[in-house]
Amino acid sequence: MDLRIRRGVLVLILLLLAGCTATRAVDRQKDDSRKADKPAEDKKKADASKPPKTVYDYTLVDLDGKEAPLSSFNGKLLLIVNLASQSVYHDQIDALSQLQKTFADQGLVVIGVPSADFGGEELKDPDALRKYYRDTAKVSFPVFALASLRGVKEIPLYRFLTDPKAGVPGGDIHWNFTKILVDRKGVPLARFEVEQDPDDADFQVTIETALAGKLKKKPGAKDDKGAGDDADDDDE
Repeated sequence: MDLRIRRGVLVLILLLLAGCTATRAVDRQKDDSRKADKPAEDKKKADASKPPKTVYDYTLVDLDGKEAPLSSFNGKLLLIVNLASQSVYHDQIDALSQLQKTFADQGLVVIGVPSADFGGEELKDPDALRKYYRDTAKVSFPVFALASLRGVKEIPLYRFLTDPKAGVPGGDIHWNFTKILVDRKGVPLARFEVEQDPDDADFQVTIETALAGKLKKKPGAKDDKGAGDDADDDDE
């Protein structure tokens, strides 16, 4: 065979071999890419199959420092309120106690979460906090330990409650005595700001409607801090 022909054939064979090698390399890269993507896809599918979170997925710490899962209130209508015993609105604590007594038999549970985030108007010493709520205020509803409700130290429960995806508008907590109503399935239902007093007849009608399962989701208030003298104070 002519030398030039042999060289041509050899070059052709080499080109074919190089093409096959390149094709195999591309196929391997595709396989590796598919394998790398599979865990992410599996995770997405797993996350999609999980039921959405509810209040029952979270815990609080009680006044004695013990963890308390909110799942223990499964099936109850919850009214979660950030308390401030030194606030000019502290009369709402008594109103919340009365609300608890009035509607407890129908399934209402008021949940008190003290916080000093707004004007520093809550006691920070654990002993003083226990003494105030148990001995001075004699509350009829469960009160938990001091908690941070905004910023980097925000507790997970309030991160959930203020997440727009949870279903209640309003964003971050603006001031003391913000009340978040949670239905019997643990899903946030409505939000009420500081100026909406639990002692008001309209508020109690709202609670009755929610207990009957007839309250539709209500948009949150648009004001930044609520009304009253507290709003003029500086945050700590």
